[in-house]
Amino acid sequence: MLLSSPEGLLPRLLWEDMAKLQALSRRWVGGKRQAPRAAASLLAFAALLLGPAACDQGAREKSGDGRKAGQKVHLVEVVTVRSEPLRHETVRTGTLTARRSVRVFNQEEGRVDSLPVYEGETVRAGQVLVRMDRRLLEAEMEKAAAVRAQAEADLARVRTLVKKRVTTQEKLDRAETALKVARAEESLFRTRLEYGEIKAPFDGVVTERLVEPGDVAPRHTHLLTVIDPNTLYTKVAVSELMLPRLQVGDAVDVRIDALGDGVWLGRIARIHPTIDPRTRQGTVEVELAPVPPGARAGQLCRATLRTAESRRKVLPFAALRHDREGEYVFVVADGKAQLRRVRSGLRLGDRVEALEGLQDGETVVVRGFLDLSAGKAVTVANADEERDDTPAAERPATE
Repeated sequence: MLLSSPEGLLPRLLWEDMAKLQALSRRWVGGKRQAPRAAASLLAFAALLLGPAACDQGAREKSGDGRKAGQKVHLVEVVTVRSEPLRHETVRTGTLTARRSVRVFNQEEGRVDSLPVYEGETVRAGQVLVRMDRRLLEAEMEKAAAVRAQAEADLARVRTLVKKRVTTQEKLDRAETALKVARAEESLFRTRLEYGEIKAPFDGVVTERLVEPGDVAPRHTHLLTVIDPNTLYTKVAVSELMLPRLQVGDAVDVRIDALGDGVWLGRIARIHPTIDPRTRQGTVEVELAPVPPGARAGQLCRATLRTAESRRKVLPFAALRHDREGEYVFVVADGKAQLRRVRSGLRLGDRVEALEGLQDGETVVVRGFLDLSAGKAVTVANADEERDDTPAAERPATE
């Protein structure tokens, strides 16, 4: 064991004592060649004292960056903020619904005489769907027609008397009024009689049959439901951030789970003008054009909406931090981390749109947030990679 003297007064004195103890131990060459216990203990104690001093000296010799003793290097990884041509893509689920759907009600109470159609049957516009018992209305109609005929005869007689100056103008006016009332009553019962026969308003399919012949249906009873299966559409909820980038007529890819992996063409038919204040989402109506075979109202569908391509400032979603005041990132400038308040936009896959607070070319921290604070000196671990990085290829960003 060879000892070399370190720097410093206290280490030097201890080192000299250890050298003397080493020489003393070598003189004990009799029988077992062992050093006294006191010498061994002193050697161990001196080694403990010299250990930290030697380690500190080695650390000072290895340190070549000029940092003060005890100062730690805070490593971070950064990404450069860039504007890229991107288009946003999102998938929203909805339920297919028939835009033309009519619930058939009776406008006159009575017994159901005939109901010849069943669920699933195709009907044509003008086809009779329901016939109600109309015998009472027919009798009222005959009565009204008789009253009207009597009023016409009375008016003709009064007019003859007026010409002969036998009656007054007042009686003529009363006769004319009575005829108008009789004609109105006849028209009323004719209309009520027509209500007793309910016809299909358009070509469609019966989806509900809720009464049977012989049932007595009070006025305004739901009897049938008829839909047009060629007018299927769906309503989907879309973020308020994406709505301004959508337009009526934009193409939409629609997948219907019940029909397999096929993709069907749809188009945006309407964009509702209001936003739900709780979810911050608006409603978009997507129509299928044409409706694929096998599609039915009530089926689950998935609509893929895409925005037009535009240049957007983006950064990794991992760089975005949150606190009580809102969103922020750490920007690296002049070897220090700076806290910068930002406002984010659309989520684009693993990236997010930066609406405010950042400029192209600035570098933001994406890793190394533990114990990171504003103004802290940092060392960029991936500086060479960022320097050689090129803009990402143009590709759609999905949500």
